[in-house]
Amino acid sequence: MNRRHFLVLGLLACLLLPGLALSARAQTSDPENTLVMELTYGKVVIAMRPDLAPKTVARIKELVRKGFYDGIVFHRVIRGFMAQTGDPTGTGTGGSGQKLKAEFSSAPHVRGTVSMARAQSIDSADSQFFICFDDAPSLNGQYTVWGNVISGMEYVDRIKKGAPGSGIVTDPDKIIRLRVAADIK
Repeated sequence: MNRRHFLVLGLLACLLLPGLALSARAQTSDPENTLVMELTYGKVVIAMRPDLAPKTVARIKELVRKGFYDGIVFHRVIRGFMAQTGDPTGTGTGGSGQKLKAEFSSAPHVRGTVSMARAQSIDSADSQFFICFDDAPSLNGQYTVWGNVISGMEYVDRIKKGAPGSGIVTDPDKIIRLRVAADIK
């Protein structure tokens, strides 16, 4: 590359990077659509995506504001795949009692993606959700993506892993508290 190429690349960076930074700030500066999850290891911040799954985000916020997730365990945790929570029975078979219609999107399941767990039926998601440890392209378009971890992923990585295969966790970690950032005083 010659000097002219570097000048053009520099000019493009000056024009594009502030817009990218602004876009990232816009996604994280909405306290009404940001969750703070307290784990034993530290705080995890999740940016919710009402643009992708408005009904799911509304239901998650409703449950969070009722304290539904406080004390609920990560009942299924598979190393290199995901950590699942949201079942008040801790068995993987429970929920809040309200099924949600799927809101599939083209958003990929990558490290830090927060998505709804469900049974065989497409519209069977309820209160259970999972956080991806790594990219999981096999899930794309089949589960409702409703958020992504924007800080504290190192604490998600520390969640106790379950048995190989099943992911069932003995003496599982739990969500200490889950709050909508707008409600934290």
